Amino acid sequence: MDFLELAKRRYSCRKFDGARAASKEDIEYCLEAARLAPSACNAQPYRFTVCSGEIKNQAASCLGFNRFATDASHLVIISEESYNISASIGSKIKDIDFRSIDIGIAAAHLTLAAAERNLDSCILGWFDEKRLKELLGIKGRIRLVIAIGYAAAGCAPKEKKRKPMEEIARIKE
Repeated sequence: MDFLELAKRRYSCRKFDGARAASKEDIEYCLEAARLAPSACNAQPYRFTVCSGEIKNQAASCLGFNRFATDASHLVIISEESYNISASIGSKIKDIDFRSIDIGIAAAHLTLAAAERNLDSCILGWFDEKRLKELLGIKGRIRLVIAIGYAAAGCAPKEKKRKPMEEIARIKE
């Protein structure tokens, strides 16, 4: 599938098939795609904590109204790590938090790799960070949780409703 087809296939799944689990190989493939994502000064200021089985169920209990993620086969928790020295200096000089940008890019790579493997995903930003950190022994700020698995029967990507191109892009020549 070409890239635009992949982008159309990837959607925020909110109903997973709890009886089907993603394979270890598929999860590792998604993590490798995230590892290869670009980051400021190649700092890779993030850590991925992958949960499955009972620990995934416990982690899902920290997701508030996103309880549907309990049926996903895996949760990937993305926490923030320190910059390397050059990214840290650049961040201070430019007054930009590159870590948040880098985490977003890595999350996009991970979820698109999942879509390529016919897995479904949902990026979650609503969770009880304190409880998740305690449960998983994570020291850095938790920025995102990604639910990964197979969609329940009857669930499929819907046609994407997006703003027209002229509202979001300008081409200057």
